[in-house]
Amino acid sequence: MTRRTRRTRLASTSALLLLTTVTTGCATLGLEHPPTAAPATPTVVRSSAAPTAPATGGRTSVLTDAQAHAALITDSDLGAPWTPTRGAATWRDGMLKATTAAPDCQRLLDALYADELLGGPARAVVALDDPDTGAQLRYQLTGSPRAAVDRTLAWLKTMPQTCARFTAKATGDAVLDVQVSELPLPEVGDVRQGLRVTLTIWAPTGENAGGDPTVLTLDVAAVRTGEDAFALTNGGLDDAPNAATQAAVQLGVRRLADVRKQGRVQV
Repeated sequence: MTRRTRRTRLASTSALLLLTTVTTGCATLGLEHPPTAAPATPTVVRSSAAPTAPATGGRTSVLTDAQAHAALITDSDLGAPWTPTRGAATWRDGMLKATTAAPDCQRLLDALYADELLGGPARAVVALDDPDTGAQLRYQLTGSPRAAVDRTLAWLKTMPQTCARFTAKATGDAVLDVQVSELPLPEVGDVRQGLRVTLTIWAPTGENAGGDPTVLTLDVAAVRTGEDAFALTNGGLDDAPNAATQAAVQLGVRRLADVRKQGRVQV
């Protein structure tokens, strides 16, 4: 064998070893090839201590503060006319700060007013405004454990029956007529629940008595995906832009998946 032939074989062997190393490393990190391929079942990295652990149990780490904030949706995600909020909507105190005799319905009102549908405190929160309609969307990642989130989701599921319609007392002498119904959500995440809450208030006294009512419509959504969960409210007087609700739910799940995937790659 000539010296030139040996150099050629060594170069080919080195190239093969390098290609094998890169391919194996990407597979270990759960990367998909090519990046534009159709989504596949997520790859879960298992430690040698638990080689038979189920795929659903592989993602148990808590998001860091930086990851939680990176998982928030933004006004750029939803597009125009959504912008960063300028402050709490005026209808929050006027209509959501209300009392009722029904315990479960009071719990729902309190959760909506405190912005803690899945318990508190939240890990990360963002609020966006639609200046064209006066709507406000509030989105948050919860810090509650998975078991607590699932209990809350199960409770929210009962609201269209338990609190289908009830009355509540708002600020002053105003009486709210509250209706709660099911809100279909995109089939994303592991568990989800959507509600449409409509609050109608009539001015009981004064020059506006007997006039047109004020109606607040709220889209409510809560979703758990793996160990992560988020909730959002999207409300406005007269109506809520439901397209933004549907988009925010899908974007929220996608953003969490991206953050988790990046975390695995960096391990």
